Amino acid sequence: MSPNKVIVTIAPTGGMASKEQNPHLPTQPDEIARDVYDCYNAGASVVAVHARRPDGGATCNPAIYRDINRRIRDKCDIVINNSTGGGVHGDMVRQMPNGYWEILWEERIKGMEAGAEMCTLDPTTINASFGGRELLMNTPPSRCRELAEGMRARGIKPEWEVFSPTHIVQDVATLIEAGFDEPPYFINIVLNVHRGFQNAMPYSPRVLQQMVDLLPQGSIFCVSGIGPAQLPAAMNALLLGGHVRTGLEDNLYYRQGEPASNVHLTERVVRLVREMGFEPATPAEAREIMGLPLKKAPVRPEFALG
Repeated sequence: MSPNKVIVTIAPTGGMASKEQNPHLPTQPDEIARDVYDCYNAGASVVAVHARRPDGGATCNPAIYRDINRRIRDKCDIVINNSTGGGVHGDMVRQMPNGYWEILWEERIKGMEAGAEMCTLDPTTINASFGGRELLMNTPPSRCRELAEGMRARGIKPEWEVFSPTHIVQDVATLIEAGFDEPPYFINIVLNVHRGFQNAMPYSPRVLQQMVDLLPQGSIFCVSGIGPAQLPAAMNALLLGGHVRTGLEDNLYYRQGEPASNVHLTERVVRLVREMGFEPATPAEAREIMGLPLKKAPVRPEFALG
């Protein structure tokens, strides 16, 4: 395959924003599928799917995921990646007896149950500030391993989602060494959400270079630049040999004061990918680049869960 092929990921919805913030945000299965198909036609080869309830609240309900996945697959062969991060409202959160709010582990793991070929694996413990609440997303090493084992057992390729250098050198490196994934390891570096996610990093070329330098051997990466960092982070990713991501999950605006749509964001990043001398990968090429489907090699026995 030509080395200039670039995977373009579209993240249409996310688990935070609402239609009140941007009326173009797709939240229901038919809206999401239509947006994804338009973005596929514009050059996207992977979709990062978040599910929403009929009232717009975030969920990892596998029935809703299956509905979205089926509608997308009926239209095109884009690579489907379901979230196990969920979101910051809806089914995903609950106030605990101690008064603190948590993003619920038992809801997150349902994201693996809808038959997607990829799922996000967030080996991260963070405190998210949203809507006047502080929400703990508690993912200790045992839960990281449970997610990795669950994906391995289902033949799901992890998209390792990292927010800081420690996420790379601790749980990602440990689980990869244990055999819970096969090279190439697909790692999504999320930058510029630091004002809302404690333990996250801002975007700068220096920060991104540092995190790329720490990736395990055999990794490929994309970059999720949040908000105004989306476009410069994508171009920086290309310069470093990586792949790009766009969509309303990460950035609600096309430019300052102008609400974006998913297809317009995709068209823009594809146009710039081509201006930089690259070519968007097709879904078949993206699968080849990422090593899909998995070969399901055995996990080292000392790391297997019982």
